[in-house]
Amino acid sequence: MGRKWFNIKDKKGKKDTDLSKIYAKFGIEIYAAAKQGEPDPESNQKLKFVIDRAKTYNVPAHVINKAIDKAKGGDEEDYQELRYEGFGPSGSMLIVDALTNNVNRTAGNVRSLFGKNGGNMGAPGSVSYQFVNTAVFMFSGTDVDEVTMALLEADCDVRDVFNEEDQIVVYGEPDDFAAIRKALEAMGVEKFQVAELEMIATNEITLSTEDQEVFEKLVDVLEDDEDVQNVYHNVDLA
Repeated sequence: MGRKWFNIKDKKGKKDTDLSKIYAKFGIEIYAAAKQGEPDPESNQKLKFVIDRAKTYNVPAHVINKAIDKAKGGDEEDYQELRYEGFGPSGSMLIVDALTNNVNRTAGNVRSLFGKNGGNMGAPGSVSYQFVNTAVFMFSGTDVDEVTMALLEADCDVRDVFNEEDQIVVYGEPDDFAAIRKALEAMGVEKFQVAELEMIATNEITLSTEDQEVFEKLVDVLEDDEDVQNVYHNVDLA
């Protein structure tokens, strides 16, 4: 899967520089997960998963608790999960995941952002077939063999484990996200740089300097939209 981990690490770094936005987006995601089931992470696996991800980004407990309390309070605001697919310059592909309480607003905004920033929307399925849903973990370390053995012993379904710049990266099956995280924590991993479900491109492309500038602006404006939760792409930005 190429050097996709650089893109994930870069995205994580960008999120860390704007805490108010990441807190707000996780607040909505936690609220929506709590509304879809029980507002208790012990009985709502989706909620537990979102909270675990939020903690990876150091989202404070008061933000998490506020979102859960809002769901408990009977608030009737409903959110829908949406996925948009589109194209940027020179064969670049993007998947945009959104969580919104106003489908018309979000669809219009995403379409406009594509059109005004060198891209265009595609039909459902026009891009996603080139991506694989993957559990991704990144943490400090160098002993790939030790990590691989620990995950195998824990019966985790792992696609790849590799080392880059004093970081270990693990790719696994999405359904094994919780099991992989538990196994890594059991072997002493205390802090994850990344612990996410990511849509990873099966083939990446490299853009010219000019096209990459256009592409990066497109990604930035999409990620800045209040309804957009994640943007995935097939461009090697390393």
